[in-house]
Amino acid sequence: MQRMVCERGLFALALCVAAADKSCLHFNSGAVTGEMKDTTEPLTPSPERKRPVERHHEADSHGTSGAAAWSRPLRVHLSVVIVGLLVCISAPLMWMAYVQGRTTALAAGESQMRQLGLRVVENYRSVFGDGYSAVETASVLPQMLTPPPQDFEAKRDYLLKVLQSADYIDDVYAAYPDGSFIQAVNVDVNPKWREVLFAPEETSFAIRTIAKTGSDSSSTWRFLSKSGAQLEMRDERNDSYDPRTRTWYHNAVRANAPVSVGPYVTATTKSLSLTLAVPMSKDARIVAGVDVLLETVSHLLNKEAVSEHAKGYMFDGDGRLIVHSDARIMASVLETLSRGDAEDIPSLEAVDPAIAPIRRLLEVRDDGQRSTGIVPFSVNATHYVAQFSPVEFSGLLKGNTVVIAAPLDDLVGPTDRLLFNNLLTAAAFVAAGIVAAIVIARLISKSLFFLADEAHRIGDLRFEKRRLPHSWIAEINVLGHALETARSTIATFSLYVPRELVRRIIASGQSAVGLAGRQEITVVFTDIKDFTTISEQRSPEEVVDLLSTYFECLNAIVERHDGTIVQYLGDSIFAMWNAPTRDEHHVAKACQCTLAMKAAVDDMNAANVLSGRPELATRFGVHTGYAVVGSVGANTRRQYTAMGDTVNVGSRLEGMNKEYGTAILASGAVRTAVGELFEFRDLGRANLKGRTQEIEIHELLKAIGT
Repeated sequence: MQRMVCERGLFALALCVAAADKSCLHFNSGAVTGEMKDTTEPLTPSPERKRPVERHHEADSHGTSGAAAWSRPLRVHLSVVIVGLLVCISAPLMWMAYVQGRTTALAAGESQMRQLGLRVVENYRSVFGDGYSAVETASVLPQMLTPPPQDFEAKRDYLLKVLQSADYIDDVYAAYPDGSFIQAVNVDVNPKWREVLFAPEETSFAIRTIAKTGSDSSSTWRFLSKSGAQLEMRDERNDSYDPRTRTWYHNAVRANAPVSVGPYVTATTKSLSLTLAVPMSKDARIVAGVDVLLETVSHLLNKEAVSEHAKGYMFDGDGRLIVHSDARIMASVLETLSRGDAEDIPSLEAVDPAIAPIRRLLEVRDDGQRSTGIVPFSVNATHYVAQFSPVEFSGLLKGNTVVIAAPLDDLVGPTDRLLFNNLLTAAAFVAAGIVAAIVIARLISKSLFFLADEAHRIGDLRFEKRRLPHSWIAEINVLGHALETARSTIATFSLYVPRELVRRIIASGQSAVGLAGRQEITVVFTDIKDFTTISEQRSPEEVVDLLSTYFECLNAIVERHDGTIVQYLGDSIFAMWNAPTRDEHHVAKACQCTLAMKAAVDDMNAANVLSGRPELATRFGVHTGYAVVGSVGANTRRQYTAMGDTVNVGSRLEGMNKEYGTAILASGAVRTAVGELFEFRDLGRANLKGRTQEIEIHELLKAIGT
């Protein structure tokens, strides 16, 4: 079907180019007409068909009257029109550009805000994504299933690799149901660890293990350099830390799924942190976790400032401000949240008055939604623009929102100044443009004459390749490339459709193809059993999705076996071989294709059963014989198809599968043609509905040797 559509499109392209060429003849002179020669004439250039430039001068020399006598070269018209347009509309355009400048600047600023919001969200997700990947990987490592000190070297190597590859992770750990615990901390990321642990000066990482032996507990800290070499090992006698009492452990075990917890104050460094925790896949009571400091997120927001006065914020699902890009305000936020109290809203708003309106915009509206995307707001008569970006990923950090806000003047102020300078520059360019218009008009005229001559050659079906001149005008180059493509396409098309046929159509003024002929073809019809019942039990959207998958699969198989799908008939397919492209093995390929489609449908049905979708039991009918093949239909709508008894028999064979309880029925003609290649089961002779003569019926089973 795709090849048939392609050929019809190419045929139409040939007609359009030829018709355009005929119009070009009349446009240039009105006195020269293109006479088409007899279709049997060899394809040689006609001496009477002159190039467009020559025909133009010939028309002038004859002194024709009326519009043709007044006509002037295209370069003259272009020069007059371009200069007139420049003079008449330059001033209004410059004024309109200035008036609309602020709108354009605002749109550009909003676009910049959106891009910035996307970058911030990507960075934010990258921070937590590194941690999430680390604990997800830890949850499936067999070495992490054993409580410390078992497999200590393997645990240490993995945890250190996580910290070395992710600069934003504070610590990563694993907790066990007996209270055992292993934790690796990044001292370089959070210097508070060095102060709390009294770590050696060269310490970059520290690893704590809490081992349980019956009711006894032992805790050990190992201090490591940046390369991973151990600097010191220290036993902690009074370490009462029990991971089983922590919220992240309870939530992960209870949910038996990844969870996020925070912000909360860490037990050792008293830092404000967000935690991602994942239970082990083989034992949900073993939980891997990772901490990311909120100060880290603050640095990210501050790094992505869109302007000098822009600010970045992060709010949790309850609307609490948990991160601010300004270091001073962030310190106040950390102090307030560390105490476990409500935010000191008045003091924060005194430093940053944009916090209150942003918080109000984050409240759930009457429609149950929160603000997202670009939202304008005002603070003390100052207009702001804010980008609201939810940052939930993988079901974690639900409700968290990143907000980037900037004063409107920061976005449009520089553009206003630039617009004014551009207007002055534009005035100077208008003057230069008048001079350039005359030069460009001459270049355009020269190139267009050459392209017109090229179109004339294509209309003559002369495809000798000539190098098109390069123009400074992009549109002319595009037109030149289009003509090159048309020349190549029609030249290729002429290999399949006789050139004399195209000439005959152009000469007679026909606008559609009406040829159809008798030839041998092989047809295959398919139909889905009880599809009406399936459609009744499913929504239209489900039915369309089901059929789309089904047709896509069968269409690929038909194309792979050099067949043409003529038509989709509801849930049925009508395909044929040996047309429009001749193929001496068309019967064998049709049988191979039918068996391949049957196998593909069986595989699809097996997958459908597992996914709860209905089975599409498909029946096939195969027949070969002579039919009338070609383009048929009305003057305004045509279709490439096949008609005749061969097509009717193929359709009837498909329907008779119901009576015989079979999937693939083939006629005796098919058996006779490829009986040595395929295995058939003889079902005798039968009458087909609407047909007086009986035919032999066989069930196509498989290819011999498979």
